[in-house]
Order: sequence, then C-alpha cells, then structure tokens
Amino acid sequence: RRTQAVCIPAVHLHMTAATMQVSQKDFEKAQEQLKLLKNDPGNETKLKLYGLFKQATEGPCNAPKPGMLDFVKKAKWDAWNSLGNLSQDNARQKYIELVSSLLSAESADQKKDASPEEGRHDGYETIVVTTKNNITKIMFNRPDKKNAINHKMYREIIKALEEAGKDDSTIAVITGNGDYYSSGNDLNNFTNVQHSEMQKMAEDGAVLLKEFVGHFIDFPKPLIAAINGPAVGICVTVLGLCDIVYASDRATFHTPFSQLGQTPEGCSSYLFPKIMGLAKASEMLLFNKKLTAAEACAQGLVTEVFPDWTFQKEVWARLEAYASLPKNSLAMSKQLLRSLEKEKLHAVNSKECEVLKERWLSDECINAIVSFFQKKSKL
Repeated sequence: RRTQAVCIPAVHLHMTAATMQVSQKDFEKAQEQLKLLKNDPGNETKLKLYGLFKQATEGPCNAPKPGMLDFVKKAKWDAWNSLGNLSQDNARQKYIELVSSLLSAESADQKKDASPEEGRHDGYETIVVTTKNNITKIMFNRPDKKNAINHKMYREIIKALEEAGKDDSTIAVITGNGDYYSSGNDLNNFTNVQHSEMQKMAEDGAVLLKEFVGHFIDFPKPLIAAINGPAVGICVTVLGLCDIVYASDRATFHTPFSQLGQTPEGCSSYLFPKIMGLAKASEMLLFNKKLTAAEACAQGLVTEVFPDWTFQKEVWARLEAYASLPKNSLAMSKQLLRSLEKEKLHAVNSKECEVLKERWLSDECINAIVSFFQKKSKL
C-alpha cells in the first residue's frame, strides 16, 4: 500500500508535465499558424481567440472592467471574463482546437474556389455574383455571420446591382448562402467607433444607406428576392422595392428597429402600410413583430411560399421560365409599374436616412445597442 501511495502520484505528475510541455509547444505553433489565415475570421471568433489566449497565458480575468462606451475593450474583457476558472491547460487546448478548425475551414473553402462556378463575376468577397440562363444571381455570402451586412458588403451589393442593371441578363435575383437569407445590419458596424468619430460614422452611414436603397428604387429590370431563411432589418424593408418575393416556409421576417432605438428604412415607412395596411405595418415596424413566411404572404409582403425541401428546385425552375421572356418588354413594363412612384420613394428614402442619422447619435440608440451586446454576451 505504501509503495502504491508513493508511485502513483509520481507517474501522474510525470505525465502531466509531459502533457504541459507538448501543449505549450502546440500552443506556440497555433499562434504562428493563426498568422497564416488569409481571411478575417470575424469579430466573434477573434474575441474567442483573445479570451482563450489571455486565459492560457495569465489565468482567470484579473483586469478592471472597462467603461460601457468603450465597446472594443469591453468586448475583449467580456470574452476573457466569460471563461471563469477554466484552467490554463484547457484554455491552451481550446485555443489550439479553434485555430485548427479555422485553418481546416479555410482550406476547404480554397478547394471549393479552385473550381469557379460557371458565369461567376470577379471582384467580390462578401457576395457571389453569377450570370447564367439570362439570370444574374446576387447571393449574400457570409454564412458564418448569418449573412449580416457590413460596410464592405453594402458597397459590393451596390456594385452588383449597378452591373446587373446594365448586363445582358433578363432578370436579377437576390438570395442568401446558408441557413439565413440575412440577419440584417451587422451591428459590429457600430462597435469599433470612438466617441469622437460618432458624428462622422452617422453621416457616412446615412450616405451609404441612402445610396444602397436608391439602387433598389432605380433598378431597371425585374428584381426577385428568393428568401431561403430568416430575414432581418434592412433585408426585409427593401423587399417592398422588389418585384416578386418568394420564400421558403422556414423563412421569418423581423424588423426590430425600436428594440435597437432606431427607425424604419428601405422605404418601408411608406411601402409597408400600402402593402399590408397601417395596423399590420405598425405592428411590425413599431412593435418588432416577427412574421412567419405564411403571415408575410397573407399580408402581401411575400408573393408565394414553398416547402423548404422543394424551395430551390421550384423557385429556380420558375425563374428560368421568366428569364426566357422578352427582355425589353419586361424592363419597359416594370418602368410603367414603378415610374410614378420613383420620385416619392427617393424622397421617403432621404427622410428615413435623415431621421436614422439622428437616431444613431442619440443616447437612447447607443444604450439600446450596448444592452443588445450585453444580452448577447450572456448567452
């Protein structure tokens, strides 16, 4: 018994020391491998990496909590603090596993990109644009971020709409890659802004949004939205500017503006009451009601709903039939349907962006966004 009592801890300690040595070596190797990533893994993943690195090198969070408006430092502190009493060994291991998964995912994407899709347009990073069978498809392509729209994606969608309006295609279709159509505005657009830069951020944001919505108003061809999953915010409000909206029965439609201290955009303050009536539009735009695909269809926002398992097949078969119709006839017919409203829509767009600019600078909006991130960090 005495011999066992002496030997067993000795073996255990020896194995632990060896494991720690290997783990430390792998940990350092993972730090070097992280530098090889070509694509930005996104703020959420970077915060996880930061928290794990601090926990692995310093142990549990020992830094003072930053101020509420210091979004960047607060997010970093939360990422580290959320790890609680996780051991340094386990933090190292989780860091190594996360870096390994990022490298594997990027490698798989590179293999996919090696065989480019037919008719694919070059020069885009956040969306995929293809032209085939007289259809230009604009696909949101940030599936790991639920296709949230950051500043770069706004500009790329504007560019894609400009090109699609001038190319030889008959119709244009907007859809999403992955489970979501789009989770709307990427709220990280607001988080990395210093207090002194808030005015400029609001002004630049209003200009970008006005241009973005303006391209939907002025798009010269039939524009169809194929809603493959949940849609939030700006990607819901501009649906009133599309000519047809097809949705999977898995899709939902949510405009949580007041929840974030903001106001409607995308001409929805004018078009949604026209489409669904004032009471239903108010329930959605003022009180954040989320609609199912069936409800959105019943209220006129969605043209038709398809079962999720047949959605892609049925929608694309129908769109290919539409794209075989005479191109100029379709474009001229659309202009007749839309031309009387254009001036009004541009005026509404300007007013909405003006009001939003004021909201983004308000304490109410800033506090609502801070509250949103606090709730998110606790999940």
